[in-house]
Amino acid sequence: MSGIYIHIPFCKQACHYCDFHFSTSMKKKDELIDALIHEIELRKSEFNNTTVETIYFGGGTPSLLTSEEIKRIIDSVYKNYKVSDEPEITLEANPDDLNNERIIELSKSLVNRLSIGIQSFHEKDLKLMNRAHNTKEAIQCLEEATKHFNNISLDLIYGIPNTTNKEWEENIDIALGFGVNHISSYALTVEPKTALASFIEKGVIENVDDALAQEQFHILVDKLGTQNFVHYELSNFGKPGFFSRNNSAYWQGKKYIGIGPSAHSFNGKERGWNVRNNTKYIKAIQNNELPIETEILTKTDQYNEYIMTGLRTVWGVSIKKIKTDFGITFETYMLQQAQKHIAEDLLYIEDNKLKVTKKGKFLSDGIASDLFKINVD
Repeated sequence: MSGIYIHIPFCKQACHYCDFHFSTSMKKKDELIDALIHEIELRKSEFNNTTVETIYFGGGTPSLLTSEEIKRIIDSVYKNYKVSDEPEITLEANPDDLNNERIIELSKSLVNRLSIGIQSFHEKDLKLMNRAHNTKEAIQCLEEATKHFNNISLDLIYGIPNTTNKEWEENIDIALGFGVNHISSYALTVEPKTALASFIEKGVIENVDDALAQEQFHILVDKLGTQNFVHYELSNFGKPGFFSRNNSAYWQGKKYIGIGPSAHSFNGKERGWNVRNNTKYIKAIQNNELPIETEILTKTDQYNEYIMTGLRTVWGVSIKKIKTDFGITFETYMLQQAQKHIAEDLLYIEDNKLKVTKKGKFLSDGIASDLFKINVD
């Protein structure tokens, strides 16, 4: 199983917390779409003997593209790659782009999964984050989208300054009220050089409270656990049959190609990333050049990556795989490093797999880093 990720680097406005690559100018949109399609063609040899199971439009804001533009890109994938009979095709979308007419239009396309960036149903939170939509638009789009799409994921952010646990529970309850089958939820993170970081530094906005974020994370886990959601990855909750196939493949180390400026690719042994600049990206592709930098992952890099992704998931880290793929030295090291976390009820071993306990889930990235090996290859 392999996937294709397509980065659409345009947004109406900049969210205060976002450090992804995007532009608020749409002047180069036509050229950019042509370049995306050409990159898809240029890279088809990378998947010669591979079936594409997922196509994921991320961003940026992919819902800024017209349905015809989305169709052109999807058609190019089908033309140049072998695609499975029932691929998962996801479009990230903002509520303000999803009026009734647009939702019906998308439901008639090959897109079969929507990932909607709600973030919060509270107006004050949306204003703090500088989201382009308002509460009314969020509710209206979900009312209509759930009529036409069965496979919907929505994003929620916890740990927002001045958002109480009660308000956070209201966010979850409203989301559940629409009967969605997947929720992705992330702690608000202060990234360097973002507007949020600047506002916090100047005292305009209160800093993020890690203890409050952890409380709200556990509220989310407990509440969704009573509603038949499986907490299958640190930030992702899905009902059976509705896990994100695209993201699950990423966490399980499957191959994927990243198309577009700043998009990342991975083939198991090598990682690549495209230039983070729309103009440079377009120019290179027009010259039949791939504007990509690559690094070959050492055995230690691969081990560390598997530890990081594995501990975030319900599948855990296979001790057998560690021994088979990396050797007994890595297995011994990992188990030694894990002992203190097992003693603190943060990790446990089940079916020869190392997994994070409920208590340890919020801390899984830190726990993983404690199991990393220094690169000695």
